[in-house]
Amino acid sequence: MMAITTIQLKLLAAVLWYSGGIVLFFKGHGLLMEADRLNPDSHWFWLAILIGILIGLLKIMFIFRKVCRKNLMRIYALPQPKIWQFYRTGFFIFLACMVVLGSSLSHAAQGNFPFLIAMVIVDFSLSVALLGSSYVFWICKQPKH
Repeated sequence: MMAITTIQLKLLAAVLWYSGGIVLFFKGHGLLMEADRLNPDSHWFWLAILIGILIGLLKIMFIFRKVCRKNLMRIYALPQPKIWQFYRTGFFIFLACMVVLGSSLSHAAQGNFPFLIAMVIVDFSLSVALLGSSYVFWICKQPKH
């Protein structure tokens, strides 16, 4: 019945984590390019990048690495891991809601410079947080029983 090892679950979790970070980076970059086309002389281009990075670093320190470590400990504690258990069901529901919300907000931001800049900051901060906290996948080892 779709048995899998904890190492394989850890890799699936890492792939989804990295995928989110990469997708959000490119999405944010696309929004940034649109904002630059609307207002090419704005100082907000660089400020959005800087603010996104700084907020992302705070998210790494206070949220994302803890969430990642907690999920890995949950994976390691599974007695008989199944392929769908690399994240909890609630995480997948939350992720689907965030994808729909992010897509809707990005679409609504089209042609609106301040809204585009805000979305760039959100996307870059999440991208930095996901990619920056991913080191936890490689340093968090399975506890010895």
